[in-house]
Amino acid sequence: MSVTTPMPMFFIGHGSPMNALESNRWTTAWRQQVAALQPKAILMISAHWDKPGLRVLTEPHPRTIHDFGGFPPELYQQQYPAPGSAALAALLLELLADDGAAADSQWGFDHGTWSVLCHAFPAADVPVVQLSIDSCKDAAWHLALGRKLAVLREEGVLIMASGNIVHNLRLLDWRDGPVPDWAVQFLRKVQSCIESRDWQQLTNYRSWGESAALAVPHPDHLLPLFYLLGTADKTEPLQWFNQDFTLGNLAMHSLRIG
Repeated sequence: MSVTTPMPMFFIGHGSPMNALESNRWTTAWRQQVAALQPKAILMISAHWDKPGLRVLTEPHPRTIHDFGGFPPELYQQQYPAPGSAALAALLLELLADDGAAADSQWGFDHGTWSVLCHAFPAADVPVVQLSIDSCKDAAWHLALGRKLAVLREEGVLIMASGNIVHNLRLLDWRDGPVPDWAVQFLRKVQSCIESRDWQQLTNYRSWGESAALAVPHPDHLLPLFYLLGTADKTEPLQWFNQDFTLGNLAMHSLRIG
């Protein structure tokens, strides 16, 4: 049976996997934003599952993937034992059949998923299914595919996308100094496009010049946002939170839709 009010959706600026071990302003906001929600299942779209083709995680007991290096041992010990959802995975495969969606039981919960959900839903008792991105496809493709996901919200599914609007690891400032102008310029233009619902300009972000080239050297951390925007109704309220940068250019800016 469908729910009366569609579930809100969230784009989460997930930042460093170290956030999984910490209680800070970012993680506090993640927890607060979902505190009143009781989703039947969660659809998670993570920047860290970027493969050619479209894939749906069908594993009933997904493993926790520690897809990073050089961090403290305790981070590699972290587990997020939420179950998968056969019903949600099957529905996704049906909805996205024309886009070539394929079942995948080999992946698991990467840190774009579990480093956020361990704070947002620490009991790990809500079923979670991941949907991949494909950086071989452009932003417009991801936006169009997102429109097919809207029906899930009527069924009590919480859709979350995890990445960072500005993400240039090569130019991180480990002293956490001033935010570079190019990062601020790109972030503000993205926010302006979203607030004016100008998807055409936003999907053409590659034409924005140097700020875009520096802010998005690879599209993986931005593409999850386009799934979410494609799913959204243009009349829905928007709420930005965690509006700040860390390590120089890493944008933690997060968005609630609905």
